[in-house]
Amino acid sequence: MDLTRFWRHVAMTPAQARQAFPPRVRDAIVRAVAEGEKLHRGEIRFAVEAELGTLQLLRGHSSRARAIEVFHRLGVGRTAERTGVLVYVLLADRAVEIVADRGISAKVGPDEWRSICATMQEAFRAGRFEDGAVAGVASVSSLLGKHFPPSGANPNELPDQPVML
Repeated sequence: MDLTRFWRHVAMTPAQARQAFPPRVRDAIVRAVAEGEKLHRGEIRFAVEAELGTLQLLRGHSSRARAIEVFHRLGVGRTAERTGVLVYVLLADRAVEIVADRGISAKVGPDEWRSICATMQEAFRAGRFEDGAVAGVASVSSLLGKHFPPSGANPNELPDQPVML
């Protein structure tokens, strides 16, 4: 087990996550998701988690594996067109993961998602959580708009409110 990672998770608390993503920032994310979803047929969920539990760390659970778990737990993969996207932030690992449903993965490659994650991580390292989150959601929306432009009815299948895990 990586002891440095373990202690980062021990030191990180949900209170620190709420401090990084206070109501003002979460409201900005809601607005960005709602506005972005007007540009495409996809559904975006945003989730923030402070740290992983000891058992997850002992098992070597990665931020990517946790993001996939959260994707399924939040039902992001249950949209009608299979166009759900999860933007997952694990603060203790300073990681951003984007998990896209099958409909999107067939058209958007992993390098495009990694680029968005890197931009968000850079903003977060500088303490600019609102800027990073809003820019990330806007970038995801831009990509979705290219491949899944709006057409006809576009119901909001998933809540726009970020989830604090």
